[in-house]
Amino acid sequence: MSETILSRRVEAGAGADRILKRAGAAWFLVAALGQGAFAAYIVAFYWRAAVLGDVQRWNEVLGGHGVTPGQPASNLFLGLHLLLAGIVTVGGPLQLVPWVRARFIGFHRWNGRAYVVTAIGASLAAFYLVAKRGTIAGSIMSVAISLDGVLILACAAMAWRQALARRIDSHRRWAMRTFMVASGVWFYRVGLMAWFLVNRGPAGHTDSFDGPFDVFWAYGCYLLPLAVLELHQWVRDRGGAAAKLGMAGLIGAAALATGLGVFGAVVGMWLPRL
Repeated sequence: MSETILSRRVEAGAGADRILKRAGAAWFLVAALGQGAFAAYIVAFYWRAAVLGDVQRWNEVLGGHGVTPGQPASNLFLGLHLLLAGIVTVGGPLQLVPWVRARFIGFHRWNGRAYVVTAIGASLAAFYLVAKRGTIAGSIMSVAISLDGVLILACAAMAWRQALARRIDSHRRWAMRTFMVASGVWFYRVGLMAWFLVNRGPAGHTDSFDGPFDVFWAYGCYLLPLAVLELHQWVRDRGGAAAKLGMAGLIGAAALATGLGVFGAVVGMWLPRL
């Protein structure tokens, strides 16, 4: 009798593991497609305008925080930030695809190095721009962006360190953390549009980006995904079948919310500007 019960528990645990893994894969697929759409927008709008010598068009989106006459250094850092943002958005998802890691380890390693370097470069450029120009929401968003930059630097450094030490499991965990915090800009836009669609309008949002939701999401756009990742890793390693099924449900809901936000961002933000 006890062997039968034990066998059922093992089967239940294995089933919960599969469901949790599939839920994670579903969210990642949605996120990868969404980041691909964002990268395409960056290239089609920002990079294309730069190639055509029409960087003033950036100000249609960035307003007073775009290209500014008489500030060549900050304009250069803005261009650098936008260039690196496109590379980071493409390189991040590729690092996390198991099939790529297994079959193209050389590409995985070099893409990882490029990803870390570009993420650090984009963060340093953002530090400069925040200090020099501030943000549309003032100190609230300035602090949020700076904190995100600090987390990107810390997580990227740890991911690189663990890779050099050949501690592969720890390296993957830090790589996932780097991906989450480095995707903060993308999460911000996707989350904002999902919120608008769910509420059928800009609830808690103001034109100066200092409404209740604006303040929450300025920090939540990277801290919330990071918290969900940490919870997922803990449940995957230590949780029972019920906890894993609950986590799978949470990730499934996150996948739906992410998909909704990606749809809203593509239709409401990115396509109209192309």
